[in-house]
Amino acid sequence: MEFVILVNENDQPIGQMEKQAAHVTPHLHRAFSIFIFNSKGELLLQQRALSKYHSPGLWTNTCCSHPRAGETLEEATSRRLMEEMGMACPMHEVYTFIYKAPVGEGLIEHEFDHVWIGQSDDIPQINRDEVESWKYMSLNDLKNDIEAHPEHYTEWFKITFEEMTHHAAVFQ
Repeated sequence: MEFVILVNENDQPIGQMEKQAAHVTPHLHRAFSIFIFNSKGELLLQQRALSKYHSPGLWTNTCCSHPRAGETLEEATSRRLMEEMGMACPMHEVYTFIYKAPVGEGLIEHEFDHVWIGQSDDIPQINRDEVESWKYMSLNDLKNDIEAHPEHYTEWFKITFEEMTHHAAVFQ
C-alpha cells in the first residue's frame, strides 16, 4: 500500500493517506513533476503504461510521482526517475504550484506540485510496468500537438505544461 503526504497550501505536512483514497476524496498532497531536456532543448515525454489504473496510454512529462514519508524531494525525484525511466541526471527544483484535476475513473489529482528539471542525452531504459514508450519533442511541436490533440495527454501534464510556459526562460 502506498501513502502520500497530505499538506496544507503552504506545503506543510498535516498527515498521510493511502494514495488511492487521497485521489478519491480528494485531499491536497505533495507531488513532483520532472522535465528532462536533451542538449537540443527537446523534452523527454513518456507514454504511460497501458496497465496503469488511470490515464493509461496517455503522454505526459518525463516522470512524476509522490515523495515518501521521510524522503527528501531530491531523493524522491532521483529514485522515481530511475524506477520509471532507468535514468539518472542532475536535477533541480524550479517552481511549485497547486492544481486540481479529474483524471478519470472517479479520481481527482489535488496536488502541491514541485517541478524539477534536468538535462540528459541518455537513452531511457524504461520500466514496462510504468512506461509504454518515450520520445523527445520540441516545446513548440509539443504545444501545437497538445492544442490539436489534448485527448492524447494526461490532465496534469496539460496543466503543468501550461504552467511551465510561464517559466519558459528557465528551460532555455
